[in-house]
Amino acid sequence: MPEPRSEAVADETAVTETPAAGAVPVGDPRLLVRDQGFKGYVEEFRRKIRSGELGSLPVIVGLIVIGTVFQALTGNFITPYNLDQITLYAVGPGIMATGIVFVLLLGEIDLAVGSVAGLAGSVWGVLGAHMPDSLAIVLGILSGTVIGAFHGIVFAKIGVPAFVVTLAGFLGWAGMQTWVMGDKSTITTPIGSFVNDLTKYYFSDVAAAYGLALVVVVAFYLAQLRDHHRRKAAGLAHRAQSEMILRTALVAVLVFVAAYGFNQEQGLPLSLVIFLAILLFTDFVLRRTTYGRQVFAVGGGSEAARRAGISVAWIRISVFMISGTLGAIGGLFLASATGGADRSLGGGNQLMMVIAAAVIGGTSLFGGRGKVWSALLGILVIQSIVQGLNQLNLSSNAIQYMITGAVLLIAVIIDSISRKTQRSAGRG
Repeated sequence: MPEPRSEAVADETAVTETPAAGAVPVGDPRLLVRDQGFKGYVEEFRRKIRSGELGSLPVIVGLIVIGTVFQALTGNFITPYNLDQITLYAVGPGIMATGIVFVLLLGEIDLAVGSVAGLAGSVWGVLGAHMPDSLAIVLGILSGTVIGAFHGIVFAKIGVPAFVVTLAGFLGWAGMQTWVMGDKSTITTPIGSFVNDLTKYYFSDVAAAYGLALVVVVAFYLAQLRDHHRRKAAGLAHRAQSEMILRTALVAVLVFVAAYGFNQEQGLPLSLVIFLAILLFTDFVLRRTTYGRQVFAVGGGSEAARRAGISVAWIRISVFMISGTLGAIGGLFLASATGGADRSLGGGNQLMMVIAAAVIGGTSLFGGRGKVWSALLGILVIQSIVQGLNQLNLSSNAIQYMITGAVLLIAVIIDSISRKTQRSAGRG
């Protein structure tokens, strides 16, 4: 079975060794791009656009446009304070969106993730009054894992569509959340609880933010270098050292500017460190493990995956378990940000925001294409819009819903056009 194709592979620009004498030149333009200098890179960019290989370009352009527009309208949008606020309210939904990415890669949907988050927060809040905080946290997270397994089994083994299963879960788990809360409308987060620290704790030493930035830059370069040597040894197309250095320099500017911004406020947020750790781990699972390749394979075609010997049922069950687990973790972050668990935790527009974040970030609704970093990019778009509207005193739900809905529709339209373009180019 051909290896499942992801955007990370599709977006690579590559070079080859000098061909042997008398060899026929390779016709793939991606393999000749650097021989043409700057013009080659321009042609490579045009080729990707024509073939629909947009990658994360639309959402990155969107972030730049959002920042520019709100900075022009408010005069103080791009500030350390706003960076801190966007991070504070983005982490919880962002973690939940990471789980949704796994489900979307199968071409399915999880409509219960908001209710799962609320129930997990309620389980932690109620149990925390009768047992150690750490045990209550573990049980709250495990409640999400168990619920995800239930969704997956009903979907994969019984054959009930995921949409129906999770829609029932959306209603049922919200009802259970109210039942668990009992006569309590709110359970305030106890001082000293780790859940309280999730969004309240900051590493105030400036070395923490700059140190993390340095680790990110070094890790990014080493990952490229490892891939370079691995592909070169296998005789495959690989990046040039100059491009790796340029890419690393761009990442360095971005992360060190962010570190500087955090240090101008309270320091490096613990919530961001945990979110990045989750993203790195899940990205490794998807891109570097057999399990991750199987997820892409099932998303690309379940019947072909089954004939290749992949346990499609297990992949489907496990993906919903991941979504439930990360939904529960996100629920604890929501409880931390709002000051405790209540009956509305995870409700409102939380579900739509989480799904929109994954899709806006670049994960396809049609399955087989996406990456976990979509969750980060997508939630940054949404929270930037929310923060900008708040500064303009346009924070009503009606306006936020309309703008977020429009952005989501644009993202889906771009994804649909991209897929059609790739099929026309013989790459879909």
